[in-house]
Amino acid sequence: MNRFANIGAWLLVFGLVGAASAADLPARPYTKAPSIGAPVYDWSGFYIGVNGGGGSSQNCWTGGVPVPTALGCHDATGGLVGGQIGYRWQMTNWVFGLEAQGDWANLKGSNTSAIGTFFGLPFSNQTKIDSIGLFTGQVGYAWNNMLWYLKGGAAVTHDNYNGITNFTAGGFPAGTAFALASETRWGGVVGTGIEFGFAPGWSVALEYDHLFMGSGSLNFFAPPVTGVGFVFADTIKQDVDMGTVRLNYRFGGPIVAKY
Repeated sequence: MNRFANIGAWLLVFGLVGAASAADLPARPYTKAPSIGAPVYDWSGFYIGVNGGGGSSQNCWTGGVPVPTALGCHDATGGLVGGQIGYRWQMTNWVFGLEAQGDWANLKGSNTSAIGTFFGLPFSNQTKIDSIGLFTGQVGYAWNNMLWYLKGGAAVTHDNYNGITNFTAGGFPAGTAFALASETRWGGVVGTGIEFGFAPGWSVALEYDHLFMGSGSLNFFAPPVTGVGFVFADTIKQDVDMGTVRLNYRFGGPIVAKY
């Protein structure tokens, strides 16, 4: 019995000494688990989208017969709606891309011709743009899901031009087109935009573009029903400004987390 008591006493002593030694050891350092940083929005991938907004085209007409004479300028304004498709790839914060955009437009305006009459009475020169196309390259800089970009390339417009009556006389009501011309005109475009990614794959943008469409000479003809044929020739200089809101959906380039 005394033997068991002695063994218990020694175990108690060793336990107390061990506990005291453990208490003297430095505390184990705390290591925080790695945390997930802010997500990085990847702009790479194919995308498709829709756009809508408004535009204004300045059109200056010059008569060519018998001497080039300024006939006046007017703004053709209105709305436009369409879509775009493109591809972007991202390198660090830099984003590069290619895009094609097409819009139906209704930009229309006119001015009374400074010189010229129809049956001895003044008339107006009218411009209407019914479609616009852009084929551009892009370069931008991204702050996570915010992208600012510049774009530039080729532009094309489809234009209808009319000489219209300002009066009701001789059987022609006011607004009658007595001289017609149309063309598909090519030029250049530069633009800029800012785009915000608000969900995986989805982004919304505000964009401004200026189109340099140059000058072109056109022959105007009377409506076919009249059987008259050629009426006059004018040179028309054109520029277009357009602002759009764009909604894009991107295929690929998911949001990735960075540690």
